[in-house]
Amino acid sequence: MNYPDLIDDFKQKKRGALARVITLVDNEEDEGIEFLKENYEKRKDSFRIGITGPPGVGKSSLVNHLLERFAKKYENFGVIAIDPSSPFTGGALLGDRLRMQKSYEFENVFIRSIASRGSLGGLSTSTENISQVMESFGMDVILIETVGVGQSELDIMEITDIVIVVLVPESGDSIQAMKAGLMEIGDIFVVNKSDRDGADRAVEFIKSSLSFKKNIKNNETPVIKTSASNEDNIDSLFLAIEDRMKFLNDSDELKMKREQRREREVKDILRDLFIKSIDKLIKNMENVNASPYEKAKKILEKTGFNFTEDLWKKR
Repeated sequence: MNYPDLIDDFKQKKRGALARVITLVDNEEDEGIEFLKENYEKRKDSFRIGITGPPGVGKSSLVNHLLERFAKKYENFGVIAIDPSSPFTGGALLGDRLRMQKSYEFENVFIRSIASRGSLGGLSTSTENISQVMESFGMDVILIETVGVGQSELDIMEITDIVIVVLVPESGDSIQAMKAGLMEIGDIFVVNKSDRDGADRAVEFIKSSLSFKKNIKNNETPVIKTSASNEDNIDSLFLAIEDRMKFLNDSDELKMKREQRREREVKDILRDLFIKSIDKLIKNMENVNASPYEKAKKILEKTGFNFTEDLWKKR
């Protein structure tokens, strides 16, 4: 199928076309980049919800139950499930999708598994772009599930409107050792597999940890016990998500989040383009024995960067 026909199918809301466009974008094909440029201002303001937490806490099982509730309430619901990468192909291992069987019951649900490709924060580098494709398609809500908590927990906060942090009763001891970042990014905390011993203790531990964090209003941060295996308190979790969505819609926080996201997108693109452009300059430098600082200064001058000695001193 040629590109114009693909776009026609996309505009007609054909799911196969959505899948193909996502593939173009995920693989950074020229047509995928062109699509993002052409459709950036045509996107819907979809609500983005991130689900993160250590591996094995049951994130995918929770998503499986949540998607049923979102599908019944919203016209279009999308899921981006970030799977571990295959060590051989670099592609997604598709484990998450196998645990989301309820998606096949609803025609208005679209799930895409993508590979993390070694990204440390549990996100694929193309997650933002794929989210934009889904927004162009008209998704009302997009749920993004990370592969796990890595060294860059802030990633999920930067590309979503709401962050759900999922833990298990056994997480109590490990929470203490976790970075403050994990506790600060959560809008909703979930203790899943709550039929295990220690669930109540974990809830109290999380609430206590939140009370010590600055800029977090503990009474506005729900901590919910769930059990995905028997759907305990899934409705309570869904209501907490909807309450948070309503709060954001009624405040300036959502607008601020999205403005910051747009600024970050520009910075990310500039950084990527700059790194690609200077790789060749570094390799072609004549004086290979010059110090790294001197090389960096010359490259900045060649690229037309407004270099000043004051800037260099700050470095």
